[in-house]
Amino acid sequence: GDFNGFTAWKVETPFSTAAISVFGGQLLSFVPKGGQDVMWLSPNAKQPPTPIRGGSPVCWPYFSRQGQGNDVPSHGFVRTVAWELRDARREADGSLVLTLAPPPLDNLNLKLQMVLRIGRTLEQELTTENTGTQPTSITQALHNYFNVSDALKVDVTGLDGLTYLDKLDNGNAHVQQGDWNLRDPRDPGRSDRIYTQAAGHYVLRDPGFKRAIDITTSGSRSAVVWNAGQAQAAKMDDIGDAWRNYVCVEAGNVGPDVIELAPGGRHTLKQVFEVKPL
Repeated sequence: GDFNGFTAWKVETPFSTAAISVFGGQLLSFVPKGGQDVMWLSPNAKQPPTPIRGGSPVCWPYFSRQGQGNDVPSHGFVRTVAWELRDARREADGSLVLTLAPPPLDNLNLKLQMVLRIGRTLEQELTTENTGTQPTSITQALHNYFNVSDALKVDVTGLDGLTYLDKLDNGNAHVQQGDWNLRDPRDPGRSDRIYTQAAGHYVLRDPGFKRAIDITTSGSRSAVVWNAGQAQAAKMDDIGDAWRNYVCVEAGNVGPDVIELAPGGRHTLKQVFEVKPL
């Protein structure tokens, strides 16, 4: 069906609704029953072939252009192709499990599959298989844009004490002091950080929406936390004044946290969202 102008698989369960774009296999919406959307979708998101701003873009088999030249698309090949629905089944409680995959990519000895389980929680698994005869390496991320009441007033727990590489400071390393927020006196109002050797459990606390989004990850060694900030967002016509309505907390393996796959090897990146009252 149609979701905000995008062709999408639309899911309804006793506990929640969701929408997954055919273009990019991208989760666009997850709404617990009676609640607000967990995901932010830009009101000015562009139609294909432009990547969709918002939801949870699948960045694969590399993040940004890590390890690549400038002649490849940022964040990989699969977020700008039509995905295929391979399987859909209902579980006994009414939750729905979808299996999706991008089309095979020429000259790439890697196979990707995504499984989404939509119910009381949102579970997403991204499995990569090396189908070639040589070892290979990947970087990847589920680039989550979370819908927030005011980006300047939310906090993210679970990052205290971790080392992060700050893209806004030439990639220099710093240590997180306390919870993450955009009120950090070191560089207030914006964030572009890769947390390395991250533990995989974070809570996005949003007093305005009176909720906490519990984020649990596995197979993820990195966490990326990003908000463009007012000055940079003003130069991005699919964000602009909406920069205060999202915070990105991304599950991934990026920067020094590269995944090495032997021939026939597999790796699964998983994340689970659960909404709780604050």
